[in-house]
Amino acid sequence: MLVLVAPGQGAQTPGFLTPWLELPGAADRLGAWSDAIGLDLAHYGTRADADAIRDTAVAQPLLVAAGLLSASALGDVAPSAVAGHSVGEITAAAFAGVLDDTAALELVRKRGLAMAEAAAITETGMSALLGGDPETTIPHLEKLGLTPANVNGAGQIVAAGTMEELAALEADKPEGVRRVVALKVAGAFHTHHMAPAVASLEQAAAELAPADPKITYISNKDGQAVATGAEVLSRLVGQVANPVRWDLCMETFKELGVTALVEVCPGGTLTGLAKRALPGVKTLALKTPDDLDAARELIAEHAA
Repeated sequence: MLVLVAPGQGAQTPGFLTPWLELPGAADRLGAWSDAIGLDLAHYGTRADADAIRDTAVAQPLLVAAGLLSASALGDVAPSAVAGHSVGEITAAAFAGVLDDTAALELVRKRGLAMAEAAAITETGMSALLGGDPETTIPHLEKLGLTPANVNGAGQIVAAGTMEELAALEADKPEGVRRVVALKVAGAFHTHHMAPAVASLEQAAAELAPADPKITYISNKDGQAVATGAEVLSRLVGQVANPVRWDLCMETFKELGVTALVEVCPGGTLTGLAKRALPGVKTLALKTPDDLDAARELIAEHAA
């Protein structure tokens, strides 16, 4: 049983799309998406520096475009389930047929702009905590005024809040936490700081006509499968101001009997978590087109 997953913000690196645009038709597809959303995705994916692609309004559509391009390069894939981390949920919605590719890019462009605007109100950020027990870590974060914005499983929680609150965390780590690593994101995503973005996304979502998922779609909200396109879209809107429960998504993968996980470009983060939390599940991250043959072999062995 195969699950196809899409990473979230912070997975992008300068030039990561360069080799993908050498594939037949890829540059044309990216150009059409760029025209549709008014953003030069090829420039940001091949030539822009790290600071430029850290911009929330750029990073989010860039990641969805990369996920869609790399998945299409696999050919016909029949995963049993799909899921995405944070903005990767929009990529997963396209995989499941809830949104077509252009609609997904248009929605994520509006999401990125709305979240960048919300992030500009207060200087905020996110830090990953490595190690520790959630039962100890989460109350400690809340005591400091921080939100456990991503509960990722495999011993990783991401805290979000103001820069002052994050500085206090550096000085006062929860018991058992080995390291606190500042993330390259431009705001406290999945917290109350993103509430202003929700209204903008509600308006954007009202213009869409989502289809029901053709593949089991696992939601970040609670790790549960979502049966209707309307509910998927509603959760995508609310998700920006609510925590990501990737730990619960992985628990659902276990319950479904997933035997293989393929992470689309720029893969690595979610496969790393799966290797620690899902022993026995084969994993593969699409980093460059050189990974496609191995991914196809894995898919042939494990897809429904």
